[in-house]
Formats: sequence, C-alpha cells, structure tokens
Amino acid sequence: MPTPADPAASPSPVSFTQALRFWFKLGFISFGGPAGQIAIMHEELVERRRWISERRFLHALNYCMLLPGPEAQQLATYLGWLMHRTWGGIAAGVLFVLPSLFILIALSWLYLAYGQTPLVAGLFYGIKPAVTAIVLQAAWRIGSRALKNGVLWAIAAAAFVAIFALNVPFPLIVGAAAVIGFVGGRLAPDKFRTGGGHGGKAKSYGPALIDDDTPTPVHASFRWPHLLRVVMVGSWLWLIPMALLVGIWGWGHAYTQMGWFFTKAALLTFGGAYAVLPYVYQGGVTHYGWLTPEQMIDGLALGETTPGPLIMVVAFVGFVGGYGQALLGPNALFLAGALAALLVTWFTFLPSFLFILAGGPLVESTHNDLKFTAPLTAITAAVVGVVLNLAMFFGYHVLWPDHLGGRFDWGSALIALGAAVALLRYRRNVMHVIGVCALLGLAVKSAGL
Repeated sequence: MPTPADPAASPSPVSFTQALRFWFKLGFISFGGPAGQIAIMHEELVERRRWISERRFLHALNYCMLLPGPEAQQLATYLGWLMHRTWGGIAAGVLFVLPSLFILIALSWLYLAYGQTPLVAGLFYGIKPAVTAIVLQAAWRIGSRALKNGVLWAIAAAAFVAIFALNVPFPLIVGAAAVIGFVGGRLAPDKFRTGGGHGGKAKSYGPALIDDDTPTPVHASFRWPHLLRVVMVGSWLWLIPMALLVGIWGWGHAYTQMGWFFTKAALLTFGGAYAVLPYVYQGGVTHYGWLTPEQMIDGLALGETTPGPLIMVVAFVGFVGGYGQALLGPNALFLAGALAALLVTWFTFLPSFLFILAGGPLVESTHNDLKFTAPLTAITAAVVGVVLNLAMFFGYHVLWPDHLGGRFDWGSALIALGAAVALLRYRRNVMHVIGVCALLGLAVKSAGL
C-alpha cells in the first residue's frame, strides 16, 4: 500500500475484507471524543492510506455535522458506505460502536458489583470532580466557537435560565432555538452566519481512491426508489422491536420506555453528546429514576475513558436502570442490565444509520461545501447554556455531597480546580487528567481526609 513517501503512486483498490479490518481496529483505538476520532480517521484514510481525498472527506464531515447524532460514527458509516455500498456503511458504523458497548457493559457490571469497595470508591472520588471540569471545558470549547455576537450570547443565556431556573424540557429549548434561528436568519442573517468549522481549504496528499474528480459511484447516485426503500426498512427496524417490547411487557414498562425515550434522544443530539446529556439526565434521573445523579457522573467518567462515541454513556444508563430495578427478576440482574444496554444502543444509533444511507446520495449529488444553517447556529448557541447548566449540576453534587447547606468537600474542590486548570490552561489530554485525578482521589481517601 502506498505511503506519503510515494505521493505520486495511486493506492491499490481496497477490498471489503481490508476495510473491515480497518473499521474493526478503529473501534478499539477511537479515543479522544469526536475531535480525536475524526483526526484518527483523517490521518489513516486521507493522509496514510489515501482511500479518500481531503475535499471529499471534508464534504462528508460537513454533512455529518449537520445531523443529530454522533458525527464521528456517522462519518465512519458514510465513508464505509461510499466505498462498499450499504453493507460497507453498516459494517463501519457497527464496528465503531460495538467494542465500546461490550466494554461499557463489563465496566457497568463491575461498577455496580464492586463500586463500594475502598479501591473503586477512592478512584471515583477523584474522577467525579474531573468530570465536572471536563463538562465545563466542553461548554467553553463549544461557546468559544459558536458565540460570535451578542444575539448568540443572548440565546445561550436564555437557554441556561430556561433549564436551570425554569426546568424547561430540553426538546422545547432546542425547538425554540431553531425557531429563533429560522426567523433571525431572515431578519438579521449576519448574526446567524458563523465561519470556521471543518470546511477550510482542502490539502492534497496525492491521488486517492475516491479523489476530488472521481465520479460518484452508481450506488451513491440519488434514486427515489432507493430512498423509499431505506426509509421503509428503517421504519420496520424501529417498529418491530418496539412492538415486541409493547407486546411482551406493555407500554409502561421500563424497557419499552427506554426504547421510546432514547429514540427521541437520538433525534436531539445536535451539537454532540454533551448537548444531549442534559436531556438524558432529565429523563433517566429526574423523570424515570433509572439511576442517581452520582451514578450519572460516574457513567460519564466511564464513557470518557473508553473508545467509541461519548454518547455510548447511554449504554451505562440503560445497564444501571435494568440492573438496579431488577427488570428480569433478582436472579438475572446482569442479564437485565445487558438487555437494557443493548436496547438503548439500538434505538439511539438506528437513526444515525438511516440519516447516512438515506441522505448520502443527496449529498453526493454535489461536492460543494455545506454550511451551517441559521437554525442550527441558534441551536448550537443554546447548547452552550444547557451544557453550562450540566457542569453546575455536576459541581453541586460533587462539592456538596450532602446537599446544599451541608459540608463543603474541599478535597473534591481542589481536584476539580486542578483538573480545570490542566484542561483549560494547559490543554492536557482528557484521559491523562482523569487518570491523575483518580490517583489523587485514591490518595485522599486512603489518607482518610
């Protein structure tokens, strides 16, 4: 296979088996959140292997960023589909998620079975304040990119007040922001036009299998029968398991409600996983009681330290809900949790595959860069306020473990401050920060402080 040292040579054709091996490997090395995962795919597929050109890669990425759902997983699905048709896309998307699903099921079980032991409790004592700093960093990162003028700042502030003080449901906040963006984009378009993103000038790394001027493959051409077939199959893939859940357990059962709730969550993840976490919290913690606030923080920590999309934290939420509520009886706790994790993963990621397989041919009909629309610009601004609220929620439960008015946890406060400085000031790697904070927490607990 050609390397960057031989930029003039055309890369050899890639078989489905070769691509499968790469997607399998990617599922185990995709650490670092969306930015890190996209960077890995760019380095491997654009720079080193040259399976796709820079411009075509960015074109696919810009489309994935417009969609609700995990953009890195959708990008892998898109590239796999472009190269090897529908089964190539399905294989790439599934293998991107599958390793993290099995790892999180195992970690969730260990967490519930042994989480109260001194060793595990000490590690999580340090991890929880680190997670608070990580979410705060996410709010800063999104805000520094999205809030370019006073109007967008006002939308972010209003979203924060709505969810913090008025407890407005997250879907209503998203809907209101979209309406504001739709109207504002016509009345004051300059206020809702953001630059940057991933659509900069494309760089060439030599000839690619799918190059700038490579004709669109036949299977990637838009055809109405294909679109209708994808929509129909996708509808059945959602309807059949949902009907089975209703038929076996009824509409009000936790398994059925998990399927319905995470279907809605899958359609609201504009802005990445941090944007949907407040919605998952509102449903999983406040409304359904599948897990506690402290468990939600711990689940996010586990999600940060495993490969795959961060939204895989939903598998932890499902496992804890199924296990904790003994949905299959007291003698099948692990099975109940594992089934819940599989269900929520299915309903969370199914829409992502449908968006790519149905919308990909439309995107391939033009190779012009896609722009963020005004509604999506407003939604991103609102997400900043929502994520800031999430950071405050985590901070409250970490710093005042006995609730407000109780003791203030100075150990957690110092760890959180150190993590925030490391992330915001020195831009340290998230996993490194979590590891150091876990060891600090263990040291504090071992010393009896």
